Amino acid sequence: MRKIFLLGFVVTVLILGTEANGYLEFNITELDHIEELEYGVSKSISSLNPLMVGLTLITGASAKGAVCLDGTLPGYHLHRGHGSGANSWLIQLEGGGWCDNIRNCVYRKKSRRGSSNYMEKQIQFTGILSDKAQENPDFFNWNRVKLRYCDGGSFSGDSQNKAAGLQFRGERIWRAAMDDLKAKGMQNAKQALLSGCSAGGLAVILRCDEFSNLFSRTTKVKCLSDAGLFLDTPDVSGGHTIRNLYNGVVQLQGVRNNLPHMCTDHLNPTSCFFPQNLISEMKTPLFIVNAAYDIWQVQSSLAPPSADPSGYWHECRLNHGRCTPAQILFLQGRNHHLKRFRDQMLRAVSRFLNARKNGLFINSCFAHCQTERQDTWFADDSPVINKKAVATAVGDWYFDRAEVKLIDCPYPCDRSCHNLVFR
Repeated sequence: MRKIFLLGFVVTVLILGTEANGYLEFNITELDHIEELEYGVSKSISSLNPLMVGLTLITGASAKGAVCLDGTLPGYHLHRGHGSGANSWLIQLEGGGWCDNIRNCVYRKKSRRGSSNYMEKQIQFTGILSDKAQENPDFFNWNRVKLRYCDGGSFSGDSQNKAAGLQFRGERIWRAAMDDLKAKGMQNAKQALLSGCSAGGLAVILRCDEFSNLFSRTTKVKCLSDAGLFLDTPDVSGGHTIRNLYNGVVQLQGVRNNLPHMCTDHLNPTSCFFPQNLISEMKTPLFIVNAAYDIWQVQSSLAPPSADPSGYWHECRLNHGRCTPAQILFLQGRNHHLKRFRDQMLRAVSRFLNARKNGLFINSCFAHCQTERQDTWFADDSPVINKKAVATAVGDWYFDRAEVKLIDCPYPCDRSCHNLVFR
């Protein structure tokens, strides 16, 4: 056991044996931004001597109006490929929640999620970004890029609020970054993969077909969404917490015109911010990695404190081991009156799975984001389905070694999970 300091909180990392599900335990008081924790966890349990990659600001972005919430330049971290991967490109879109009102966005612009002034000058490349073959067997020698997230709208907004000094320019940041990377060699790519986690995973789904159109028809282009399958589902009170959040983002940030037209032609813009209404119509091959009991959705969409004033869900939302049998049934969706969450997730991907080009890895874990963390991407004790780790599943799908559509048995059958537990 070891303790690290993360964002002002003490984090205790426990690695349990094979007799019980592995989990990461956090002693915290705020749970609003699971991605912040994932970022810290990745740093704390990554490989020895991880690759550090410097921040590059996109100097030409300002002229295109492509700026962070506070008007500063956007940026990315690039590590060049070599050998057989010299002409292959992996673009990772950073996650980090959303801001749906002026107050939240003003707060956000004083952080690395809204300003490059607060971004780290160097970050670790682990998991799918690792440069070590033993940690990242299929993509270690590719050109690997992490595009920083500083707009609060999943790289999709295009508006401003002058009174509050806010720029909602996510879509322009996306285009400026792609232009900059094309000029650095990406336009000659033989293979390309757009990936992202959480809000970045949602952005992958929103921008995937656009990404494919950047390349010639001879380029192999696919997309990978990790923890981006946010469900349009009622919360425990019957309210619509996540729909209200997304509606705020779409309206405030001027997202409507940047949503896929194949969706907005028949659904309202907020509905078209939900992946379940997009994934079956996408032209580009897509792989979805998601925990069936995504911990961000459990805490912030399904059972947020605002929907649970009595605190009935408080212990369960922090630690799945403290859920009552009735709460587990709620999460499973086995009770016909409580058709929810896991069942809804499986229904959301049912048409998507009919297309041979698509891939899937849904494990029965209480987790969020599994591709950038080394322990969940590819390690001796990584989560597996049918003995296949996330990295192996994604590689088999991308390189057409096998059709990969893996759906785990319901909780608690999977003993390989790296569950997140909070206290």
